[in-house]
Amino acid sequence: MEQPKNYFVHSSAIVDDGALIGEGSRVWHFAHVCGGANIGKNVSLGQNVFVGNKVIIGDKCKVQNNVSIYDNVVLEEGVFCGPSMVFTNVYNPRSLIERKNEYRHTIVKKGATLGANCTIVCGTTIGEYAFIAAGAVVNKDVKPYALMVGVPSKQIGWMSEFGERIPLPLDDSNATYQCPHTGDNYLVMNGVMSKK
Repeated sequence: MEQPKNYFVHSSAIVDDGALIGEGSRVWHFAHVCGGANIGKNVSLGQNVFVGNKVIIGDKCKVQNNVSIYDNVVLEEGVFCGPSMVFTNVYNPRSLIERKNEYRHTIVKKGATLGANCTIVCGTTIGEYAFIAAGAVVNKDVKPYALMVGVPSKQIGWMSEFGERIPLPLDDSNATYQCPHTGDNYLVMNGVMSKK
């Protein structure tokens, strides 16, 4: 006897046999989840989202409309993927050259935000709670809590876990800040931000 699903799949979506989808997750209109995908609890996959076979999506991620998550991409818990943002998995693609054995791994750490229409070039790691601005192109690793803008992206500041800009310089040592919303304390040491 088939077990009842404890997640929602819209009637227009396709979920291939073998896909693992956690409790409370929602798969919306025209989405396609491949059979090897591993999706956590309380995840939202918006309209026209594609999830490849070798993809891991952590709990409480939100993937907005028109995002394709290709093989070798990992989203940790609580990642936000804005509308129409782009992942790649081959660094130098050619239609006439087979490169499926050259996929590069992309890891997006807990709580990071990837803004609308940004592009994440494969082989990069996005640090915890980093914030990639709309339209930015990330082609190298991103520090935790970094605010990245532009093409190619560059760091212009820091972001709190609450999602607001932290008014601290990029490279000061022993600079501190307390979030007025959560009370969390942040420290910049040698160009790296951490929560105290």
